[in-house]
Amino acid sequence: MTLPVAMTGSDVIGQAKTGTGKTLGFGLPILERVTVPADVEAGRATPDQLTDTPQALVVVPTRELCQQVTNDLLTAGKVRNVRVLAIYGGRSYEPQVEALRKGVDVIVGTPGRLLDLAGQKKLNLGDVRSLVLDEADEMLDLGFLPDVERILQLLPAKRQTMLFSATMPGAVISLARRYMTQPTHISATSPDDAGQTVANTKQHIFRAHNMDKPELVSRILQAQGRGLAMIFCRTKRTAADIADQLARRGFASGAVHGDLGQGAREQALRAFRNGKVDVLVCTDVAARGIDVDGVTHVINYQSPEDEKTYLHRIGRTGRAGKSGIAITLVDWDDIPRWKLINKALDLPFDNPEETYSTSAHLYELLGIPAGTTGTLPRSDRTRAGLRAEEVEDLGETGGRGRGPKDAGRDSGRSGGKDSGGRDAGRGAPVVAEAEEQERPKRDRTPRRRTRNGGTDGTDGAPAQSAVTAVDTAEASAPVETVPAAPTDSEDSAEPRQPRRRRRRGAAPRSEAGVETAEATAVLDTAQSVVTAEPLAPVETIAPAEAVETAEAVVPEARSARRTRRSAPQSEAAPAVAAEVVAAPVAAEAALDTVEAAEPTVPTRRRATRSGPPKPVVAVDTIVAARKPARRPVRKAKPETESFQTVESAAAAAAQTSQSQPSRRRSR
Repeated sequence: MTLPVAMTGSDVIGQAKTGTGKTLGFGLPILERVTVPADVEAGRATPDQLTDTPQALVVVPTRELCQQVTNDLLTAGKVRNVRVLAIYGGRSYEPQVEALRKGVDVIVGTPGRLLDLAGQKKLNLGDVRSLVLDEADEMLDLGFLPDVERILQLLPAKRQTMLFSATMPGAVISLARRYMTQPTHISATSPDDAGQTVANTKQHIFRAHNMDKPELVSRILQAQGRGLAMIFCRTKRTAADIADQLARRGFASGAVHGDLGQGAREQALRAFRNGKVDVLVCTDVAARGIDVDGVTHVINYQSPEDEKTYLHRIGRTGRAGKSGIAITLVDWDDIPRWKLINKALDLPFDNPEETYSTSAHLYELLGIPAGTTGTLPRSDRTRAGLRAEEVEDLGETGGRGRGPKDAGRDSGRSGGKDSGGRDAGRGAPVVAEAEEQERPKRDRTPRRRTRNGGTDGTDGAPAQSAVTAVDTAEASAPVETVPAAPTDSEDSAEPRQPRRRRRRGAAPRSEAGVETAEATAVLDTAQSVVTAEPLAPVETIAPAEAVETAEAVVPEARSARRTRRSAPQSEAAPAVAAEVVAAPVAAEAALDTVEAAEPTVPTRRRATRSGPPKPVVAVDTIVAARKPARRPVRKAKPETESFQTVESAAAAAAQTSQSQPSRRRSR
C-alpha cells in the first residue's frame, strides 16, 4: 500500500502492526530515488547528478534499531551498490568521519550523533531529498522533539518526509503535519485481525508476587517448544539483576540496557541473534524495531508503562506471520496500571489470575513439564553463552558501563567473573585496581591543643600571661621574700619548657615541693607583672595600705574567672609585703630556698565563675596597676646566682616581653 504513493515523492504517514515489514515500506522508495553510478551506466541519470553528500536520511530513536535498519538497507541496495552508513553514539568518531569523507548515499542515525557531526561541519545535509522518521511517535515525543526540529532546520525545504510507526496517536499526527506537505495517511490492517495486537501472539496475564517472579520465570523458560526468549524490565538495575540470577540458574542469558557500554550491548544482541544466548533481558531500548528470528516467548517481568509500550514489547514475537507467546507478570502494585492498559487495548484480562511458581494452571497453560525446578538441568545447558561471543572494539566515547577491552580481558578469566564478582561480558562495571603507594612517614611530632589556647609542642608552648601569674600568686601559700628577676638577658629570653599537666586527684606532694612551688609562683608573679616603666623607689608603705591597693588592682571581672584554693591565707602577708619594699636583699634568701628544694611544677587550678577577689601578696602588682601588662612573657629559669635590684629586673623583663610576639588569649 505504501510503495505506489512513496515512489511518486509524496509525504506519507504509515501505520501498521509490528512485524509487517515497515522497514522496506520506506526503505525501497528511498533506495530507488537515490542516484548512484549504476544509474549513469544504465542511462537513467547524468554524471552531474552524482554527489558524495547524503541524499536520504533515516532518523531512529535507538542504536540497536539503527544497526538493524542499516543492515536491511544494505541488503536491499546490494544490487545497485548503494552506500549506507550508520551514525550513532557510543562509537569512535574517526571511522564515521572517514566514511563521510569518502562519500555516502543514505545515512541512518540517531539524533545526538547526527547533530554532533553536523555541528563540527563533518556532515552536510543540504542535499537530502528524502527524510524518514522511523518509530515516529517516539521521535516526536517531548524528549526527541527539540533534536528533530534542529535536524529539520538543516534540511532543504523541498524534500519528501515519511513517518512510520506501529502506534500513531492523534496528537502525534497533528504535530507531524507541521513538517509535512499534504501527507497521505496509510493504515494497513488485516481483515481478520481488527484488534491492535497481533492475532498470532497468544497472551497470558498472571498476577504474581515480586519475590516469586525469578522462580516463576525460571519455570516458564523450561516450557516445551520454547525457542529464544526476551524478558523486558522497567528499570536498568532490575534487568542486570535478573540476567545475573538466570545465569546462576544455568541459563545462557545476556543483558541490554542503558548502563552498558555500546560494545557490551552489541555483544549481547549479536550473541542472541547467533543463538549463543537464548535469553535476552533488556529494558525498553530493545522494545522497538528489533527483529530476531526464532523468538517464541516474550515475558514482561514488570508491567509496562502504557499500552504503546505493551504493543511494542509483545511485538518482538509473532512476526512475519509466525506465532508466539506473550506473558505478563503483574504485581499487586501494578494492578491499576494494568487495568488502564487492558481497557485501552480492549483485552479480556481485566482481573489477572493469582499465580505462583507452584500453581497447577501455570504448568498446564504453558506446557511446563511436571517436576520442573527453578534450575536448568545440566543436560539442557547446550548454549555457548555470552562469553563465547567476541567483543568488538568500538572506541567507545563516554560510556558509563564497561568497555569492550575490559569485557574481553575479563572473559578469559576462570569462571568468567569480573572484578565485581559478576559474570564477565555482561557489562558489569569493572573496578580499577590502583597501585598502592607508600605514604611518607611523618617527620614531626603531632601537636595537641591545650586548655589555654596554645599547643603542647616544644616550638609552640604558650606563654603564661600576667593575669595567670597573679592568680597563681594569690592561690599559693605566703613566702618570706620575693626574689628579683635575673639580670642576664639571654637567660631571661630562653624559651620555657612545656608545663606538665596533672590530674586533680593526683597524690599529694611533699612539703618541700609545696614550698618550692609557692616560691616559684611568687617569682613568676614578680617577673610577669613588671611593665616597661622603671619603678619609682618606694621608701615606706604601710602594710594595711599595701593590702588595700592590691585589692583594688585586680579587677573583679578578672578575679571571677578562676577559682581560689580554699587554703587559708597567712596573716604574715602584710609583713611579707613590707619586707619586700624595705629590704630587696631578702630576694637572695628566697633564691637559696628555691635552689635547695626540688623544682616541682604547681598543679593547674580549675576556673570557676564565683569567689570574691583576694589580696595580692607581691607589692610589684601595685606598680602594675598603673599600666597593666597584657603581653604574655615566658618565664625564665632561675639558673644564675647574680641578681640585682627590682628596678634592673623590671627593665630586663620589659625587654623580654617586647621581644616576644603578643598572642591573643582565648577564654
